Amino acid sequence: MVRNKQPKTPPKLEVEGKPVLTGICPECVARYVLLAVRDPLGFKRDAAEEIASYFDSAKKVADTGMFITYSGEYRGVPVTVCSTGSGAPDTEIAFMDFIQYSAADTFIRVGTSGSYHPAVRVGDVVISSGAVRDDGTSREYVKTSYPAVASHEVVLALSDAAEEVGASYHIGITRSNDSIYCGQGRPVKDYMQDEHLAIPDYWRRAGVMNVERETSIILTLSNLFHVRGGSVCAVVNSTPHGYLDVSAGVQDAIRTALEGIRRLNHWDAQVKKSGKKWWTPSLLQG
Repeated sequence: MVRNKQPKTPPKLEVEGKPVLTGICPECVARYVLLAVRDPLGFKRDAAEEIASYFDSAKKVADTGMFITYSGEYRGVPVTVCSTGSGAPDTEIAFMDFIQYSAADTFIRVGTSGSYHPAVRVGDVVISSGAVRDDGTSREYVKTSYPAVASHEVVLALSDAAEEVGASYHIGITRSNDSIYCGQGRPVKDYMQDEHLAIPDYWRRAGVMNVERETSIILTLSNLFHVRGGSVCAVVNSTPHGYLDVSAGVQDAIRTALEGIRRLNHWDAQVKKSGKKWWTPSLLQG
């Protein structure tokens, strides 16, 4: 007699149907979610609290110590913002909780980055069209040959918003990796290998606009789980210009993200009314 063996999997990280790590609940999360790292290079206080201060109204809906979440409205549009720890592993946890425990379908990273590109200056904003997957976490989901591509609707909304807010912005490829020291070509106490020395120039020649640690996991997971992903990051340090300016451009990045969401909300209403699957400029004439 052959018995069917059921595969065993680890238990869900929830208590009474509620995720333990983020503490969010479906009814307290908006369709549009901003993910932001608690980052002293960009924020003087908790990132979610600071971004929520731009809302017309905001309420803290979850705080587990590891993740803090606010929901509210920006110019009449419901928005949620969640602050996380740094890097792809913490961002993955927040993202997956929102995917499993809410109806959110649009995820935008807002934060800081550095740049190897001489045309990108400190204080500029980079809107990611895609990302180099040099993080370790996204490899746990799919082979690295799978591209990390931003939603075309999100990129268009963010670029249109950047124009309105007057940000100095670029659209292009972001590199996401795990190490901010040797992995980004930054020596520590004279320790550096030959491959580390080559990193800044290698990615400059490839035309990469900026470097940080979270965009690739958001874009990869967004595509795998059929939601929209995007990223808008201020550049606070530059390798070719040898310059660091804490919080430079962060206000522009936040305003670009929020105005981008306002546009997406309007376009989503047009898509629903038209019965189309995607938003295109032709709907503006409808």
